[in-house]
Amino acid sequence: MNLKKNDKVIILAGRDKGKTGEISRVIPGKNKVVVAGVNMISKHVKPNKNNKGGIQKMEAPLHASNVAVVCQKCKKHMTPKTKTESNGVKNRICRKCEAVIAKV
Repeated sequence: MNLKKNDKVIILAGRDKGKTGEISRVIPGKNKVVVAGVNMISKHVKPNKNNKGGIQKMEAPLHASNVAVVCQKCKKHMTPKTKTESNGVKNRICRKCEAVIAKV
């Protein structure tokens, strides 16, 4: 999976198609990601001594194939590639404009 926490992504499929957000959690075992403010669901929570209970809004996981990383420079979505520099540092790079997205 080429998605990391805090990546800016765009939703490619589903009811929230076209929305953008930041990845708040990655679940690599199930190949899913949780994007902040996207794919909101209502969950019924039982009351206990720490929580009042009721209906709470929360983000549900999305499959990783339904999101794509957005380059901050060219504003296009793509799959980042990894490039190793001569000093041994790995960088994630935009395939379209060759801008550095993040250091690995």
